[in-house]
Amino acid sequence: MVTSETVAANDAHRDAGHHATGGAGPHGYSKDKDSHLKRLRRIEGQVRGLQRMVDEDVYCIDILTQVSASTKALQSFALQLLDEHLRHCVARAAEQGGPEIDAKVEEATAAIARLLRT
Repeated sequence: MVTSETVAANDAHRDAGHHATGGAGPHGYSKDKDSHLKRLRRIEGQVRGLQRMVDEDVYCIDILTQVSASTKALQSFALQLLDEHLRHCVARAAEQGGPEIDAKVEEATAAIARLLRT
């Protein structure tokens, strides 16, 4: 769920120059971009299925089961993306040294905290 807090945090993150330091690719996920997009389309299909289930007055527990499956699919995608970020972006910053590594570790820690709150 996107909240005003999430949007504000993303705006602040971008305004603080983090977007610029992240820049345009290649990112850790770039090599598997097609696979990630396919996975996200499948998750999108699951969510559209939820809409259809509600529209068709499907039994509550059946809808909740599908919500759980969709949530787990998104969590799995997020963990894969985090793994790729750590292996690519954070590792590259560690190789370069300097203050960039601290920034990348803080960024990853904040991302993990957001994932744990969901």
